[in-house]
Amino acid sequence: MKKWIVMAAVLLAGCAGQPVGESGVANTQVDSESRQRARAFTDLAGAYFARAQYKIALDELRKAIIADNHFGPAYNVYGLIYMELAEDKLAEENFRRAIELDRSDSEARNNYGWFLCTRGRYDEGLEQFSAALRNPLYTQPEQAMANAGLCAEKKGDLALAEANLLKSLKLQPDNPNTILKMAGLHFRQGRIMETQRLLGRHAELAPPTAESLWLGVRLERKLGDRAQEAAYGLQLRKRFPDSEEARLLLSGQYE
Repeated sequence: MKKWIVMAAVLLAGCAGQPVGESGVANTQVDSESRQRARAFTDLAGAYFARAQYKIALDELRKAIIADNHFGPAYNVYGLIYMELAEDKLAEENFRRAIELDRSDSEARNNYGWFLCTRGRYDEGLEQFSAALRNPLYTQPEQAMANAGLCAEKKGDLALAEANLLKSLKLQPDNPNTILKMAGLHFRQGRIMETQRLLGRHAELAPPTAESLWLGVRLERKLGDRAQEAAYGLQLRKRFPDSEEARLLLSGQYE
């Protein structure tokens, strides 16, 4: 995920830093109206987060915490925002607070696990994914499985990565993102024909991405098809000229 720089970083930190440290002045039993308000504000914050409108999202979360400072999902969204802002201390504090309030919150554990993996804390991240998956009521286990696969690949455990991605695909066989990640893993393993098959399957399910086109460039280079390699490269430069993948192509960094 990209990291975003905010001019008023100190001000924004104050919006969420305080809720994490609150000692629970409010009663642990909140009335349903307060919980509903907290949920509504958190949902709004999530929508603003998805559009990268982080300041507005933080304002909505502050309202959620005022309504109910024991509503765990609000802290989960705080964690996601601070992860994007590269405010790692605040991100971790808020993810941990969400889990403290509800140890069965698999969504928070999945997000916290991904945060840990992107910070190089692979074993800790994998533990969070495992905890998320132990919840039989988790409605999207394929997400934690896929993330566990990517985390294991980052760690260098390609066998564990493949096992987790396979589990994810078994539950959601037509997920283009997971298919693309598996294709990339197979390419790293030197399984060229499997890479080609999965890349073709991704093209059937979703529009090309910078990642899929870059994989196509490197795949066709391995296969020796210079015309197809050039075709992938042309698409990459035209569709995603500002991407990291286009930069690697232009600099000839194929490995």
